[in-house]
Amino acid sequence: MSSPFTFSFELFPPRTPESAAKLPAAIAQLAGARPQYFSVTHGAGGSDQDGTYQTLLTVVEQTGIEVAPHLTCIASTRGNVAAQLNRYRAAGVKRIVALRGDLPATALSPAAPGEFHYASELVSFIRKTQGDAFTIEVAAYPEMHPQANRPSEDFEHFRRKVEAGADGALTQLFYNADAYFDFMERCTKAGIRIPIVPGIMPITGYANTMRFCNGCGADLPRWVRLRLEELEHDKSALLDFGLGVVTRLCETLLRNGAPGLHFYTINQAGPTLRLIQNLSLGA
Repeated sequence: MSSPFTFSFELFPPRTPESAAKLPAAIAQLAGARPQYFSVTHGAGGSDQDGTYQTLLTVVEQTGIEVAPHLTCIASTRGNVAAQLNRYRAAGVKRIVALRGDLPATALSPAAPGEFHYASELVSFIRKTQGDAFTIEVAAYPEMHPQANRPSEDFEHFRRKVEAGADGALTQLFYNADAYFDFMERCTKAGIRIPIVPGIMPITGYANTMRFCNGCGADLPRWVRLRLEELEHDKSALLDFGLGVVTRLCETLLRNGAPGLHFYTINQAGPTLRLIQNLSLGA
């Protein structure tokens, strides 16, 4: 029996020959769960889109499952973005994750360079030039974007993306379900009706979990952090503990109205597939 909830998996372009060699096996394992689609991130710091495109082709050729590339607009021009959209359309892509993106590491000013300054401008450009050729997903930040000054300011940016034509949203990772429910209440009050899918990060280690949370401003409950710190050198026990924490988070989200889940796999099949099995999702 198929699950009533949708789920999707996120990959990133491999950065080393070793990780590139391991990626096809991870894709094959993840594809066996029959996700709605894979998303593929864009290179950090404004790097080029070639890695995204090559990873996209690998997924399509290997699995036939839909792929949604991340498209960032910072430090870019309308001509460059249009060329990328045409390239994806020619490859059969029907879904885009539209993001502002990170400032290039070489940027001398905090101001966003290029012809786009916000993701809402990118969404508007895609709609104006491509019509309904793409389903457009955008990012949502239940705990506030780390560069925002106030929650209300951050929510206004999200509202603009929706008004520009976003079809759905994927959230940043979080470990506090109440943050998601509060965000959804604000969306309801603002008349926002698009599906907003929680982004889920499996817990696989102490240091990497802290790094991810610190990088995006996500709150890791103190009791979870203390347990992870204590179990740091017992890999098996840490994985079991993390699996329980994230399984309960997912169950709470689905039971209370989340339309599905988007898993940040970090190009590892095992932890995500254990969650899928616990939640009785997938094929």
